[in-house]
Amino acid sequence: MNLINLYSQQADLEVPNYNICARIRLKHLFNTHFILGEFIVLRIKTFLLFIILLAFGTLSLVSAQDDKSVAAKEVKKQPEAVVKLSEEETRGIQVAESAIFVYSQLSGRGGLDQVRKTTLEVGDIITKNPDGTTVTADYEQRIVRGDSQEKEKIRLDQKFPTAQYAMVYDGEKVFGLYNNVSFSPRDDAAKSFQNQIWHSIEALLRYKENGSTVLFEKEDKIMNVDFYIVNLTDKENRKTKYFVSKKSLQVKMLEYQEEGINYRRKFYDHKLAQRTLVPFRSILWANDKQIEERQIATITFGQPVAENLFEPKK
Repeated sequence: MNLINLYSQQADLEVPNYNICARIRLKHLFNTHFILGEFIVLRIKTFLLFIILLAFGTLSLVSAQDDKSVAAKEVKKQPEAVVKLSEEETRGIQVAESAIFVYSQLSGRGGLDQVRKTTLEVGDIITKNPDGTTVTADYEQRIVRGDSQEKEKIRLDQKFPTAQYAMVYDGEKVFGLYNNVSFSPRDDAAKSFQNQIWHSIEALLRYKENGSTVLFEKEDKIMNVDFYIVNLTDKENRKTKYFVSKKSLQVKMLEYQEEGINYRRKFYDHKLAQRTLVPFRSILWANDKQIEERQIATITFGQPVAENLFEPKK
């Protein structure tokens, strides 16, 4: 074996050893970078999956909210339940609404509210006593209109030949005023004053605001006058029967009962007052006996009325 061959054999033995080491190092380095790369890729994939899931969840939530919104809109679009009125209610309302248009001169309840914010009424009251004697009193009535009759303020001042006093409803209670001092009126006087409020044309014209029910009873002819007859019941179960002229749609008469007594009030001389209709004369009967007559001299609406007129005095 010459030196060249020996060197070649040694070279063959030694060179492969260096190559193997290099390969091992390269492979180890490659494997390390590969594993690290796989780890990074896995992290990236996980992050991307998380983003996708999050986006999907958000879309699902938005979709669910949209579905709820659409469902809510569909519910809103559904028509409200229609309350079916009886024939008596329908016709009763028709008569009442027709009377409102007549007394408001076609401006409706809004027109009445606008004109009659306050009322100042001046006139005479003739009262018949049980013994047949009569007493005449000058009166002034002031009204501050409320959202309903319950919330109105009403003061009726009466001046008799020997005395004068006032009856007041302040939106809650009734009391009297004498010489500018408050007092509790007799039950019959308080009832008479309240009946003028609750059993009135105004109670029919404001049936809706008062939460009252109006039922048609019948058509009838009384003394050659054709009437629509309707029955009104308010929230306190007070009942009033109205006789409305078929020709003019004016209230010509009303009836009610109080402690077994049948009352009837008739209305006369309807005239225009500031574009609204007012009966300037009325007569009240109790069991077919005339007990009161009221005559309006002047009536004005919209004038300032002092609030302290409706306050109790000490």
